[in-house]
Amino acid sequence: MKIALSSFHRGLLRALGLAGLAAGISLGSAAEAAPARTEIVPYIEVQQVLNADLNDGDVLTYTSVSAGVDGRVTTRRVQAQISYRYERRIAWEGDIADDDVHTGIAQVHAQIVPNMLTLNAGALATRARANGNAPIFGFGTTDSRNLADVYSFYAGPDFSTRAGPLDLAASYRLGYVKVDDHSLAGLPLPPGTPLFDRYDSSTNHSANFSVGMGPGSLPVGWTVSGGYAREDVGRLDQEYEGRFIRGDLLLPVSPTFAVTGGVGYEKIESSQQDIRRGPDGLPIVTPGGNFIADPSRPRLLSYDQSGIIWDAGVIWRPSRRTELQARVGRRYGDTSFTGSFEHKFNSAYAITGSVYDTVDSFGRIIVADLASTPRNFRVNRNPLNQGVGGIGGCVFGTEAGQGVCFDDAVNAITSQTFRHRGANLLLSGGRGPWSFGVGAAYAQRKFSEPSFTNAFSLDRFRDESLSLNAYLSRELSRTSGVSLDGYANWFDRSAPGFDSAFGAGVTASYHRSLFYDRLQAQAAIGLYTTDSGLEDFTGAQALIGLRYSF
Repeated sequence: MKIALSSFHRGLLRALGLAGLAAGISLGSAAEAAPARTEIVPYIEVQQVLNADLNDGDVLTYTSVSAGVDGRVTTRRVQAQISYRYERRIAWEGDIADDDVHTGIAQVHAQIVPNMLTLNAGALATRARANGNAPIFGFGTTDSRNLADVYSFYAGPDFSTRAGPLDLAASYRLGYVKVDDHSLAGLPLPPGTPLFDRYDSSTNHSANFSVGMGPGSLPVGWTVSGGYAREDVGRLDQEYEGRFIRGDLLLPVSPTFAVTGGVGYEKIESSQQDIRRGPDGLPIVTPGGNFIADPSRPRLLSYDQSGIIWDAGVIWRPSRRTELQARVGRRYGDTSFTGSFEHKFNSAYAITGSVYDTVDSFGRIIVADLASTPRNFRVNRNPLNQGVGGIGGCVFGTEAGQGVCFDDAVNAITSQTFRHRGANLLLSGGRGPWSFGVGAAYAQRKFSEPSFTNAFSLDRFRDESLSLNAYLSRELSRTSGVSLDGYANWFDRSAPGFDSAFGAGVTASYHRSLFYDRLQAQAAIGLYTTDSGLEDFTGAQALIGLRYSF
């Protein structure tokens, strides 16, 4: 007898894994000799939400009942943090497509051997746009038939030590991503829209090592490094393998300036099964619209690149508060630019930025962004704009200049391999009762996919996205505060049959604690708009709620 799990139970099982990640470490950290700093705050919440369509005057209201936990455990060897929320929506008027919503992020960093071996792990529950041609919504409370639930986790050790004059380092990371797009139920598609295979799940592995020595004994520093990456995607038995080895030299020119360069070899290959076709040569699809793999046919290469890689650049550190790195070279069969920038204005404000160029996939980006989450991240208190609980958004650190934005991954789910180039900038900080954060990002995906006969392929087409996320908050007193949040997102796919999409919104919220800080009252209002090939929409939202913390 087969037992079918409802979407609620499937999501709950995934959510339990998210919460268990931090809970398990917190139990284990109790054995630490050093006194632990533990803050675990479970809560329940009831909200009433009104959503008004300003185009035609329709009004949707629903009640939200939620349970969650915000927690942090810090000991001499362990850092763990979690922010998780489960929400059940009960409609009063209109239809709500997502009755159960799981959002949250958790991470653990445990020193197994102090200053040598660290075990890292993290988990994520968020949502993404399943169709790049569909509207862009940023509010966690906004309902859309284009939303897909995304669940991910990673785990692996980092090793670093010294052996005489040599610096040794190695790392391994296992990542997993699962997508539930609810079969895109009810999502209208205009005639002639190309059919794409939907995303199911992926498992990826990455391992890296390096050995080197800084300038001193020699006039130059040197490093030899290498890495291996593999990903297996559930749909069409897709496989990705990448490996490289390289050597780098660092030549100090002055106490604040150095030049660097490196050369190596890299091989990347991505392949998948061909698709099953009928007598007419057209693809056969499942009732849900997926292609069907045909193991009887030879595997198809979607990306195959190998050869010499090289780059050269500069490192400039004019002070302890500023660093700039820039490199240009040859990689992926093309000119490649990368770089990074960091400047701390003072202890309260900092700005960071980077320019990147990689060969990537949706699953590998999600895992990499999750692994880049700051060790001490800021919990979003705006009930209308839940950050990664909505679509995209940034997770800011409690320290100035720290954070990661997920828009590069969740703007559109794709199962293909692509060249991923872009840049991001993050400015954050705070002093006294004030805190703020701004994250901006540009990303370009150039796809590499087999050209199926009688089936549409994204090969050589591009996606481009530009996103902006910002917040400003002020504590009015020990028990109250206000927050402003805003987002803007633009997405364009060059493939025929696709239009660009734009979304923007702004929210304001107020919270006040009552009765010994256990009970908190919430109020928020928001205005948002979206413009895409499928829908143009402008709406307003209002929310009032109560949260009780245990």
